Amino acid sequence: MKITKKISLLVLGITAIVCSRAMFFFFNDPEGPNLLIVIVTAVVIYFTSLAISMFYPRTKQADLKGLLLQILIQVLIVAGLYLCLS
Repeated sequence: MKITKKISLLVLGITAIVCSRAMFFFFNDPEGPNLLIVIVTAVVIYFTSLAISMFYPRTKQADLKGLLLQILIQVLIVAGLYLCLS
């Protein structure tokens, strides 16, 4: 299945925000996470996953397999950050 590059980047951005919010949800903080911290962490997750995916050659057309791989990379980054910060 072919996915356009814009849709792929939008899905990765939304996934980064959701993963960042989920990571801070599991910390035991009675006030909850700051919106700025969540967005900055989402940006770090987003650009780190893009940088990692640049090392793997892909076709010119974005496909579902590559998108799922990038989402998996984001989840692994969040899991690693959570383990380091907790």
